[in-house]
Amino acid sequence: MNNRLAISGCSGFVGKNLTLYLKNNDIQVISRVDLYHDNFNRFTDTYAFIHLAGKAHDLNKTSVPEDYYEANFEVTKRLYDAFLKSDAKKFVFVSSVKASADTIIGVLTEETEVNPQTHYGKSKRLAEEYIQRQLLPEGKSYYILRPCMIHGPGNKGNLNLLYKFVSNGIPYPLAAFKNERSFLSIENLCFVIKEILQNPIPSGIYNVADDETLSTTEVVAILANSLNRLPIFWKIPSKFLMLLAKIGDIIKLPINTERLKKLTESYVVSNEKIKKAVGVPFPIGAKEGLLKTANSFKQETGLK
Repeated sequence: MNNRLAISGCSGFVGKNLTLYLKNNDIQVISRVDLYHDNFNRFTDTYAFIHLAGKAHDLNKTSVPEDYYEANFEVTKRLYDAFLKSDAKKFVFVSSVKASADTIIGVLTEETEVNPQTHYGKSKRLAEEYIQRQLLPEGKSYYILRPCMIHGPGNKGNLNLLYKFVSNGIPYPLAAFKNERSFLSIENLCFVIKEILQNPIPSGIYNVADDETLSTTEVVAILANSLNRLPIFWKIPSKFLMLLAKIGDIIKLPINTERLKKLTESYVVSNEKIKKAVGVPFPIGAKEGLLKTANSFKQETGLK
């Protein structure tokens, strides 16, 4: 296999981890200038394009809709067109489960009716649809990966907020909420991409998640365990917390309605399709992966 890979978004959380994971390959960095100015002629003799760049979901709600559609749809469209014209064999697009649904009942599969509600999800879905509509030349394949909440070294998402609660000895106040969530270790995502590059896996859309689901209280317990502490849980009435979150939308508290939803809702994602396609077990379990993430937080903060 030609080991030259063209990767966008190398400076992001997933990109940094993936380039390290694929360090034995000849990696060409697709820059922001390349993406926004169709500067793809230099990516020759490339085996695969891996498209990670895009605009992430904005919890602070400071972005305008056009930002999402340009970064997540138009840019993907330009890069995929370049792939179709190139001699590259595979195109990997990291989308999101939010391109399928923001809220789910039961378990999310690739067959779940698509109904994104945010501009982030809608723009990702437009990119997916564009890829699926194009005539695929013989010998080429595309892979649309829909990861759920990704975590790992360098992660700056909601897990950091939970870790700060635990490391500062602050009780977790959302224990009244009962939920079940899927997570995705960055190691498992990198593993899936490597397997796609190395094996004849069919083109299509694939959800990507760890095997096990966890409640947010279980996640807090894992974070506390990484610090050799016992977790402290408060069961504050959910109605009061929802009111506090609405106030947080206005005066910028650490908790707002979007963050409260992410921390307390149930969101279970099936990984059966990708597991069957890959044909081998994922390298790391959900609890082990979260413990690795927690230990990386500890190293960053210098806690012992």
